[in-house]
Amino acid sequence: MDNLLGLLRIRVKKGVNLAVRDVRSSDPYVVVKMGKQKLKTRVVKKDVNPEWNEDLTLSVADPNLPVKLTVYDHDLFSKDDKMGDAEFDIKPFLEALKMNLTGLPGGTIITRIQPCRSNCLAEESNVVWKDGQVVQDMCLRLRNVECGEVELQLQWINLPGSRGL
Repeated sequence: MDNLLGLLRIRVKKGVNLAVRDVRSSDPYVVVKMGKQKLKTRVVKKDVNPEWNEDLTLSVADPNLPVKLTVYDHDLFSKDDKMGDAEFDIKPFLEALKMNLTGLPGGTIITRIQPCRSNCLAEESNVVWKDGQVVQDMCLRLRNVECGEVELQLQWINLPGSRGL
């Protein structure tokens, strides 16, 4: 617990225009990794625009570690096919958390992160003050695949007894 900063809740919202890996569609799921932690969403059958709306929670000890995300196509009789990957940095999100934002009007944009070669953002990602907490929505363009994006939302959970930010 001493090294823990807190928990990062990643809401895996949906996939957009994911690659076809079966005959006409795919059975996608997402694996999220940070350091030694690995979490995954459920499989959505026969859908290249799946809606997961699933929360995955990672313990954050080292803010410098990137969060890696890989989309797979679930196969019954063979190894699951990879459908692209992406990674993102949580430092801009954590920096926004350190600011004293109490009293800000809801919907205020704290930070804007622009897409560039070093990140996988498909479009500008905003860190926003919403309902008394810091939230970041992002749309990641998948690498190593012909097409596909995954939409996520980040939220922070402070833990009593953790060293905090």
